[in-house]
Amino acid sequence: MKFENAVSFAKKLDQQDPLRSHRSKFLLPKINGKTAIYFTGNSLGLQPKSTKKFVNEELNDWATLGVEGHFHSKRPWLHYHRFSKKSLAKLVGAKPSEVVAMNQLTVNLHLMMTSFYRPTKTRFKILTEAGAFSSDQYAFESQVKFHGLNPDETIIELSPREREFTLRTEDILRAIEENKNEIALVIFGAVQYYTGQFFDIKKIAEAGHQAGATVGFDLAHAIGNVPMQLHTDKVDFAVWCGYKYLNSGAGGMAGVFVHEKHAQSFELPRFAGWWGHNQKERFQMKKGFKPSAGADGWQLSNFPVLSGAAQLASLEIFDQVGMPALRKKSLLLTGYLEFLLKSIDHFEDYFSIITPSDKNQRGCQLSLLMKINGKKTFDRITKAGVIADWREPDVIRVAPVPLYNTFEEVFLFAQIFANAIR
Repeated sequence: MKFENAVSFAKKLDQQDPLRSHRSKFLLPKINGKTAIYFTGNSLGLQPKSTKKFVNEELNDWATLGVEGHFHSKRPWLHYHRFSKKSLAKLVGAKPSEVVAMNQLTVNLHLMMTSFYRPTKTRFKILTEAGAFSSDQYAFESQVKFHGLNPDETIIELSPREREFTLRTEDILRAIEENKNEIALVIFGAVQYYTGQFFDIKKIAEAGHQAGATVGFDLAHAIGNVPMQLHTDKVDFAVWCGYKYLNSGAGGMAGVFVHEKHAQSFELPRFAGWWGHNQKERFQMKKGFKPSAGADGWQLSNFPVLSGAAQLASLEIFDQVGMPALRKKSLLLTGYLEFLLKSIDHFEDYFSIITPSDKNQRGCQLSLLMKINGKKTFDRITKAGVIADWREPDVIRVAPVPLYNTFEEVFLFAQIFANAIR
């Protein structure tokens, strides 16, 4: 599509947008009485209007049924983890048995690494991206120390080439090959939180497995944002949070993917809890943990219903829209934003876009590396009604989310930003 730098063109795109009605399903923040331009769905997604209804239904059943809500509520609490399986499976390209909603992201990462990071005397290294999200880094470090190893000697962190900001796939594959005799685990964030780069999951998984390693991904910035096929790509495991693109509320319900090839791997070491026990025997309260088959076998505690209800409200909207339609709009929306930013006179003097220009290597986030007055520019756009994200030392992240952002908002943001940088 040939873009135009005109508000009339942006409005025309909105009129033609088949997803435009879904914006009305979300509560939009206001600044000084005016609806804000909310480009921070990559940090915290907006609240669906239906969230209150879903949560209130559980509160009402709790009030009227008490403990019997486990069996007789509208959505029986005993089986609550099952209600999101089909929706989550579609979002990550999996079978329902391969996914389960549970815990928070870093808790899940530790649980997965307990099972899938099994260092030996010769094969013990972890290969990952330099500058991974801090919580992931802490998890890697502590897991390595838990095994009595030195993180500096164990964790291989890949950095972009000099004067580049994102990793080339060929460099990742080369590093896997060069360290193939020592790598135990290859793990990346599917979408890099700082740059917005969408890694090639299929190629990384293939290379990792050829090297004899286990392969996992952190989907925090990927789920609900980019299309994935974790099952066919044969990823061993993945973890995610639900409060970004999944719009499940601050600290909301997270989840895991475990490939079906591990569904019956009951010999894998794991931390156990009663909700992961064989469901037919769960309430017999006997000694001896017998894990459920599939991802369910990694659950620990009974499901947090109120948090799960909030997620179901959002997943209902994803089911209505579908990832193919979301991706189609996302490519247009982000592409239009990139076009407008690069249309700013002498933009290279003020900022550069460090997110890949290749649409297949990014989601809806663009990271703007500020060359001068970065924080001042961020403060100015905030004052002008934009809710974006500042990341030290010098990046403004903006993410037009296809579920609730518009082309006109993208146009208005570009105008505000152009004024702010000057």
